[in-house]
Amino acid sequence: MERQFHFISGLPRSGSTLLSAILSQNPRFHAGMSGPIGGAFNTMLGELSGRNEYSVFVSDEQRRRLLKGLFDSYYGSEYSADVVFDTNRAWCAKMGQLKELFPQGKVIACVRHVSWIIDSIEQLIRTNAFQPSSIFSYQPGGTVYSRAEGLANGEGMVGYAYNALKEAFYGDQTDSLMLLRYETLVSSPVRAIAAVYRFIDEAPYAHDFENIRYQADEFDLRAGTPGLHTVRKKIVARERTSVLPPDVFRRFENDMFWLDPALNPRGVWVV
Repeated sequence: MERQFHFISGLPRSGSTLLSAILSQNPRFHAGMSGPIGGAFNTMLGELSGRNEYSVFVSDEQRRRLLKGLFDSYYGSEYSADVVFDTNRAWCAKMGQLKELFPQGKVIACVRHVSWIIDSIEQLIRTNAFQPSSIFSYQPGGTVYSRAEGLANGEGMVGYAYNALKEAFYGDQTDSLMLLRYETLVSSPVRAIAAVYRFIDEAPYAHDFENIRYQADEFDLRAGTPGLHTVRKKIVARERTSVLPPDVFRRFENDMFWLDPALNPRGVWVV
Protein backbone atom coordinates (compact mmCIF):
# COMPACT_ATOMS: atom_id res chain seq x y z
CA MET A 1 0.00 0.00 0.00
CA GLU A 2 1.32 3.44 -0.93
CA ARG A 3 2.36 5.60 2.01
CA GLN A 4 -0.13 8.34 2.91
CA PHE A 5 1.09 11.92 3.37
CA HIS A 6 -0.60 14.64 5.40
CA PHE A 7 0.70 18.04 6.43
CA ILE A 8 0.86 20.12 9.62
CA SER A 9 1.09 23.84 9.08
CA GLY A 10 -0.37 27.10 10.42
CA LEU A 11 0.99 29.59 12.92
CA PRO A 12 4.16 29.20 15.01
CA ARG A 13 3.92 28.52 18.76
CA SER A 14 0.42 27.14 18.19
CA GLY A 15 0.79 23.48 19.10
CA SER A 16 2.24 21.86 15.98
CA THR A 17 5.04 20.18 17.93
CA LEU A 18 2.60 19.02 20.61
CA LEU A 19 0.26 17.69 17.91
CA SER A 20 3.15 15.81 16.29
CA ALA A 21 4.23 14.35 19.62
CA ILE A 22 0.71 13.07 20.25
CA LEU A 23 0.24 11.62 16.77
CA SER A 24 3.62 9.88 16.95
CA GLN A 25 2.27 7.66 19.73
CA ASN A 26 0.38 5.81 17.00
CA PRO A 27 2.84 3.23 15.58
CA ARG A 28 1.32 3.69 12.11
CA PHE A 29 2.17 7.40 12.12
CA HIS A 30 5.31 9.49 11.81
CA ALA A 31 5.20 13.17 12.77
CA GLY A 32 7.84 15.62 13.94
CA MET A 33 8.83 19.26 14.12
CA SER A 34 9.36 21.36 10.99
CA GLY A 35 11.87 19.69 8.69
CA PRO A 36 13.82 20.37 5.49
CA ILE A 37 11.25 19.30 2.90
CA GLY A 38 9.45 22.65 2.73
CA GLY A 39 12.65 24.53 1.95
CA ALA A 40 13.80 21.89 -0.54
CA PHE A 41 10.36 22.06 -2.21
CA ASN A 42 10.66 25.83 -2.73
CA THR A 43 14.26 25.55 -3.93
CA MET A 44 13.38 22.89 -6.48
CA LEU A 45 10.41 24.89 -7.75
CA GLY A 46 12.76 27.81 -8.31
CA GLU A 47 15.45 25.73 -9.98
CA LEU A 48 12.92 24.19 -12.35
CA SER A 49 11.52 27.59 -13.33
CA GLY A 50 12.38 29.83 -16.26
CA ARG A 51 15.35 31.33 -14.44
CA ASN A 52 17.17 28.08 -15.25
CA GLU A 53 18.09 28.04 -18.95
CA TYR A 54 17.53 24.28 -19.06
CA SER A 55 13.93 24.52 -17.86
CA VAL A 56 12.89 24.29 -21.51
CA PHE A 57 13.61 20.57 -21.24
CA VAL A 58 11.41 20.11 -18.15
CA SER A 59 7.68 19.44 -18.47
CA ASP A 60 5.09 19.99 -15.75
CA GLU A 61 4.73 16.24 -15.40
CA GLN A 62 8.48 15.95 -14.74
CA ARG A 63 8.20 18.75 -12.19
CA ARG A 64 5.42 16.84 -10.42
CA ARG A 65 7.50 13.64 -10.32
CA LEU A 66 10.58 15.46 -9.03
CA LEU A 67 8.66 17.30 -6.33
CA LYS A 68 6.80 14.20 -5.19
CA GLY A 69 10.12 12.36 -5.24
CA LEU A 70 11.40 14.69 -2.53
CA PHE A 71 8.91 13.17 -0.10
CA ASP A 72 9.38 9.60 -1.28
CA SER A 73 13.18 9.89 -1.02
CA TYR A 74 13.35 11.73 2.31
CA TYR A 75 10.84 9.43 4.01
CA GLY A 76 12.48 6.29 2.66
CA SER A 77 13.18 2.99 4.35
CA GLU A 78 14.39 4.79 7.49
CA TYR A 79 10.73 5.48 8.27
CA SER A 80 8.41 2.52 8.65
CA ALA A 81 5.21 4.51 9.19
CA ASP A 82 2.25 4.03 6.86
CA VAL A 83 1.12 7.62 7.42
CA VAL A 84 3.54 10.57 7.44
CA PHE A 85 2.78 14.09 8.67
CA ASP A 86 5.28 16.62 7.34
CA THR A 87 5.37 19.92 9.22
CA ASN A 88 6.13 23.30 7.72
CA ARG A 89 4.51 26.74 7.93
CA ALA A 90 4.88 27.07 4.15
CA TRP A 91 2.39 24.30 3.35
CA CYS A 92 -0.58 26.64 3.75
CA ALA A 93 0.84 28.63 0.83
CA LYS A 94 1.23 25.47 -1.26
CA MET A 95 -2.28 24.05 -1.11
CA GLY A 96 -2.66 23.85 -4.89
CA GLN A 97 0.61 21.98 -5.43
CA LEU A 98 -0.06 19.62 -2.52
CA LYS A 99 -3.53 18.82 -3.87
CA GLU A 100 -2.06 17.79 -7.21
CA LEU A 101 0.77 15.75 -5.71
CA PHE A 102 -1.24 14.16 -2.88
CA PRO A 103 -4.97 14.23 -3.78
CA GLN A 104 -5.92 12.46 -0.54
CA GLY A 105 -3.58 14.51 1.64
CA LYS A 106 -4.94 16.82 4.33
CA VAL A 107 -3.50 19.98 5.87
CA ILE A 108 -3.99 20.58 9.59
CA ALA A 109 -3.26 24.22 10.37
CA CYS A 110 -2.56 24.99 14.01
CA VAL A 111 -3.80 28.42 15.13
CA ARG A 112 -3.70 30.47 18.31
CA HIS A 113 -4.55 33.91 19.66
CA VAL A 114 -1.89 35.95 17.84
CA SER A 115 -1.09 38.12 20.87
CA TRP A 116 -0.19 34.97 22.81
CA ILE A 117 2.02 33.77 19.95
CA ILE A 118 4.03 37.01 20.12
CA ASP A 119 4.03 36.71 23.91
CA SER A 120 5.30 33.11 23.78
CA ILE A 121 8.22 34.06 21.56
CA GLU A 122 9.09 37.08 23.69
CA GLN A 123 9.04 34.90 26.80
CA LEU A 124 11.51 32.51 25.16
CA ILE A 125 13.81 35.39 24.26
CA ARG A 126 13.76 36.67 27.84
CA THR A 127 14.29 33.21 29.30
CA ASN A 128 17.40 32.79 27.15
CA ALA A 129 18.70 36.30 27.76
CA PHE A 130 22.35 35.37 27.16
CA GLN A 131 21.73 33.43 23.93
CA PRO A 132 20.73 35.48 20.86
CA SER A 133 18.14 33.55 18.89
CA SER A 134 18.00 32.42 15.26
CA ILE A 135 14.46 33.83 15.25
CA PHE A 136 16.05 37.29 15.09
CA SER A 137 19.13 36.24 13.08
CA TYR A 138 21.14 36.01 16.31
CA GLN A 139 21.06 39.81 16.69
CA PRO A 140 21.36 40.73 20.39
CA GLY A 141 19.85 44.21 20.10
CA GLY A 142 16.27 45.37 19.73
CA THR A 143 13.34 45.89 22.05
CA VAL A 144 10.07 44.12 22.65
CA TYR A 145 8.54 46.58 20.17
CA SER A 146 11.04 45.95 17.38
CA ARG A 147 10.84 42.21 17.99
CA ALA A 148 7.04 42.23 17.77
CA GLU A 149 7.22 44.34 14.61
CA GLY A 150 9.77 42.00 13.04
CA LEU A 151 7.70 38.93 13.85
CA ALA A 152 4.48 40.41 12.50
CA ASN A 153 5.66 41.87 9.18
CA GLY A 154 4.95 40.00 5.97
CA GLU A 155 8.33 38.26 5.92
CA GLY A 156 8.46 37.67 9.66
CA MET A 157 8.07 34.39 11.47
CA VAL A 158 4.46 35.13 12.42
CA GLY A 159 3.40 37.47 9.61
CA TYR A 160 4.38 35.10 6.80
CA ALA A 161 2.62 32.16 8.44
CA TYR A 162 -0.48 34.30 9.12
CA ASN A 163 -0.70 35.42 5.48
CA ALA A 164 -0.16 31.86 4.23
CA LEU A 165 -2.93 30.68 6.56
CA LYS A 166 -5.35 33.26 5.16
CA GLU A 167 -4.40 32.27 1.62
CA ALA A 168 -5.33 28.67 2.42
CA PHE A 169 -8.46 29.65 4.36
CA TYR A 170 -9.87 31.67 1.44
CA GLY A 171 -8.43 29.48 -1.32
CA ASP A 172 -9.84 26.74 -3.54
CA GLN A 173 -8.63 23.69 -1.59
CA THR A 174 -10.49 24.22 1.68
CA ASP A 175 -11.87 20.68 1.53
CA SER A 176 -8.31 19.61 2.42
CA LEU A 177 -7.91 22.13 5.26
CA MET A 178 -8.75 21.98 8.96
CA LEU A 179 -7.84 24.58 11.57
CA LEU A 180 -6.95 23.24 15.00
CA ARG A 181 -6.97 25.82 17.79
CA TYR A 182 -4.17 25.64 20.35
CA GLU A 183 -6.71 26.48 23.01
CA THR A 184 -8.73 23.37 22.11
CA LEU A 185 -5.69 21.11 21.89
CA VAL A 186 -4.48 21.92 25.41
CA SER A 187 -7.87 22.13 27.13
CA SER A 188 -9.69 19.30 25.31
CA PRO A 189 -7.02 17.06 23.75
CA VAL A 190 -9.35 14.07 23.42
CA ARG A 191 -11.83 16.08 21.35
CA ALA A 192 -9.06 17.74 19.33
CA ILE A 193 -7.33 14.50 18.34
CA ALA A 194 -10.63 12.76 17.63
CA ALA A 195 -11.37 15.56 15.16
CA VAL A 196 -7.98 15.08 13.49
CA TYR A 197 -8.65 11.37 13.05
CA ARG A 198 -12.06 12.05 11.52
CA PHE A 199 -10.55 14.63 9.19
CA ILE A 200 -7.85 12.31 7.86
CA ASP A 201 -10.24 9.32 7.85
CA GLU A 202 -8.17 7.13 10.16
CA ALA A 203 -9.38 4.67 12.77
CA PRO A 204 -9.21 6.04 16.35
CA TYR A 205 -6.21 5.26 18.51
CA ALA A 206 -5.96 5.29 22.32
CA HIS A 207 -3.48 8.11 22.96
CA ASP A 208 -1.91 8.72 26.37
CA PHE A 209 -2.31 12.44 27.03
CA GLU A 210 -0.49 12.23 30.34
CA ASN A 211 2.72 10.77 28.93
CA ILE A 212 3.71 12.88 25.92
CA ARG A 213 7.31 12.58 24.74
CA TYR A 214 9.23 14.76 22.33
CA GLN A 215 12.79 16.05 22.37
CA ALA A 216 14.66 18.48 20.12
CA ASP A 217 17.13 19.92 22.63
CA GLU A 218 20.13 19.87 20.27
CA PHE A 219 18.23 21.70 17.52
CA ASP A 220 16.89 24.29 19.95
CA LEU A 221 20.34 24.89 21.44
CA ARG A 222 21.90 25.43 18.01
CA ALA A 223 19.07 27.83 17.21
CA GLY A 224 19.97 29.84 20.30
CA THR A 225 16.49 29.22 21.68
CA PRO A 226 16.45 26.42 24.25
CA GLY A 227 12.87 25.34 24.92
CA LEU A 228 11.63 26.26 21.43
CA HIS A 229 10.21 22.77 20.88
CA THR A 230 9.74 21.70 24.48
CA VAL A 231 6.66 19.56 25.05
CA ARG A 232 5.50 18.90 28.58
CA LYS A 233 4.80 15.31 29.56
CA LYS A 234 1.21 16.01 30.59
CA ILE A 235 -1.16 18.23 28.65
CA VAL A 236 -2.48 20.94 30.93
CA ALA A 237 -3.96 24.33 30.03
CA ARG A 238 -1.93 26.94 31.90
CA GLU A 239 -2.97 30.50 32.61
CA ARG A 240 -0.44 33.26 33.15
CA THR A 241 0.02 36.99 32.74
CA SER A 242 1.41 38.20 29.42
CA VAL A 243 4.98 39.55 29.37
CA LEU A 244 4.06 41.99 26.56
CA PRO A 245 3.36 45.68 27.14
CA PRO A 246 -0.44 46.23 26.98
CA ASP A 247 -0.28 48.20 23.71
CA VAL A 248 1.65 45.41 21.97
CA PHE A 249 -0.77 42.76 23.23
CA ARG A 250 -3.80 44.80 22.10
CA ARG A 251 -2.33 45.28 18.63
CA PHE A 252 -2.98 41.64 17.70
CA GLU A 253 -6.02 40.76 19.78
CA ASN A 254 -8.52 41.12 16.90
CA ASP A 255 -6.58 39.02 14.35
CA MET A 256 -8.39 35.74 14.98
CA PHE A 257 -10.50 35.76 11.82
CA TRP A 258 -11.17 32.03 12.15
CA LEU A 259 -13.49 32.63 15.12
CA ASP A 260 -15.97 34.72 13.12
CA PRO A 261 -18.43 32.56 11.10
CA ALA A 262 -19.10 35.55 8.84
CA LEU A 263 -15.46 35.44 7.76
CA ASN A 264 -15.62 31.72 6.93
CA PRO A 265 -17.60 31.65 3.66
CA ARG A 266 -16.23 28.26 2.59
CA GLY A 267 -17.09 26.57 5.87
CA VAL A 268 -13.56 25.55 6.83
CA TRP A 269 -13.67 23.17 9.79
CA VAL A 270 -12.34 24.96 12.87
CA VAL A 271 -11.85 22.80 15.96
